Amino acid sequence: MIGYILRRFGAAALVLFAISVLVFLIFFATPGVDPAARIAGKNADPATLEQVRASFGFDRPLPVQYLMMMKHLFVTHDLTSFVNRGTLVIPQIVEAIPVTLSLVVGAAVIWMVLGVAMGTLAGAMRGTLIDPLVMLLGVFGVSLPVYWLGEVVNLLTQKQLHDSVFSWVPPLGYAPLSQGVGQWALHLLLPWLTLALLYAGIYARLLRGELAGALNEDYVRTARAKGLSERRVLLRHALRCSLIPIVSLFGLDFGALVGGAALLTEVVFGLPGVGKLTYQALQNLDLPVIMGTVLYAAFFVVLANAVVDVVYARLDPRVRRA
Repeated sequence: MIGYILRRFGAAALVLFAISVLVFLIFFATPGVDPAARIAGKNADPATLEQVRASFGFDRPLPVQYLMMMKHLFVTHDLTSFVNRGTLVIPQIVEAIPVTLSLVVGAAVIWMVLGVAMGTLAGAMRGTLIDPLVMLLGVFGVSLPVYWLGEVVNLLTQKQLHDSVFSWVPPLGYAPLSQGVGQWALHLLLPWLTLALLYAGIYARLLRGELAGALNEDYVRTARAKGLSERRVLLRHALRCSLIPIVSLFGLDFGALVGGAALLTEVVFGLPGVGKLTYQALQNLDLPVIMGTVLYAAFFVVLANAVVDVVYARLDPRVRRA
């Protein structure tokens, strides 16, 4: 198992290196992209452009530029924004990380609890009215776009019904834990529920399908033949194997959301997270910030995949020999 873990994380490190090179080439070596022109501003004369290129090292070979970028980003931590002069990239990302983590972790707990509970209930109650009702709720959650649902929630809680029903709902924004756990959770409650609703429906439908197949497998029939109760057969045998694709999907979703895929939720609810920071950097073509946030996102996605593979190998020992 230890050897498998070392191989998996070694491969993850190589993937991160490849992503860093690819992102650098896209934003700094693509024909027509001139970082010096972005820094110097519009209508800069050729002399100013040459001065900027020499000052920032853009006149050096691409491998040297890449190494300089990685040094400023990971070693000295003094990579600065091209748009907001003098603003360091790393502190911006570090400041945004707790917001995104708070949003994603809370939503993940909710959608996993709801998704597993709904999927297990539907799988156990196949052939009854409960099964299609639970799946209908899942389809309802999947069908609602996050940005639309978030805007509707804001319309009701911040405007239409704020003075009567939702007077307890705070203004849009983020309250750090330093202001107390209550305020932190209260500001994130509606974003949590909005984001979790989509994923709970997806997980419930996936788990129900996996359980339906698992309950017809030979090992489940064997467990029943041994006299085990239906509840134990469901929870100890069928559910455990059915959770393997759920674990894989959760790792992908969690890594992507922590990396900034919760952008729409952050924008709608005014949360200054990594997704919103990336969105603003793309609007302004702020290359250092884009570089930093993309690598940050890649790190979490690759790390999540590596952890999922390790958990997968723990649930299914056959994977370790692959």
